[in-house]
Amino acid sequence: MAMAIRKVGIILKKGSDEPRRIGEELAAWFGQRGIAVVVGEVQAGMGLLVILGGDGTLLHVADQASARQIPVVGVNLGGLGFLTEISVNERYAVFEQILAGEMTVEERLMLKVRLANPAGTGDWLYALNDVVISKGNIDQLVELSAWADAEYITTYRADGLIFSTPTGSTAYNLSAGGPIVHPRLQAMLVTPICPFMLESRPILLPPAARLRTKLADGRNNRTGRDVKVIVDGQFAWEMQAGDTLEVEAAEKPLKLICSPRKGYFEILRGKLNWGGARSGE
Repeated sequence: MAMAIRKVGIILKKGSDEPRRIGEELAAWFGQRGIAVVVGEVQAGMGLLVILGGDGTLLHVADQASARQIPVVGVNLGGLGFLTEISVNERYAVFEQILAGEMTVEERLMLKVRLANPAGTGDWLYALNDVVISKGNIDQLVELSAWADAEYITTYRADGLIFSTPTGSTAYNLSAGGPIVHPRLQAMLVTPICPFMLESRPILLPPAARLRTKLADGRNNRTGRDVKVIVDGQFAWEMQAGDTLEVEAAEKPLKLICSPRKGYFEILRGKLNWGGARSGE
């Protein structure tokens, strides 16, 4: 069934002329079809949000798109492009398919995170990929105690801790030794970064779990240490003794339009250089 799209948003990768040029061409293309275009802004009432850039450009507006439940499609003008799956050369053919209703919309789990301390609780921030606790530039490991709901998990001695969605499992989680999780699976991952004990393994938890972590009362966690919380690649807070980081599944997913011409594992093979052509055919 054709999509009744009356307004489209276009988000451009910053610092490059190519996204601006393609954005102007695309705005004219939609205009010829009677569709209004807004560039550089996410607004209510949009039937589609087009990302011209890389995954970072998409991550920058994922929280706004999910809050308004606007379907998002990414045209890859960046690097790896796990989320921005559409190539530049196929963009018009794909947009024709989208307007004709010939596309797949996946609901991608998002995380919400906030920092609480004795002085109060902050606002929720949202992540499509991950929330990372990083020790920054300090030499020693940090000690992070973690809970799922009211159940104590363990205390990690590591360079940090990653809370990831299945979408983000191919990001920092993967380089830290975590598993690849299919994005249609509803789950949350907890992965230690370079843990002191090798038996500290990544864990997979149900989306209903409420995760909490704080600096343990150990000698490696003195107040004022350089421990940062990074939300989808953006600095959010410095974590101090007495702070508790709360991580949960967000109420609204991101509606992501996937490439109608490429499957998930085809993209993985291309982006991660997995060897081998098709077998068993």
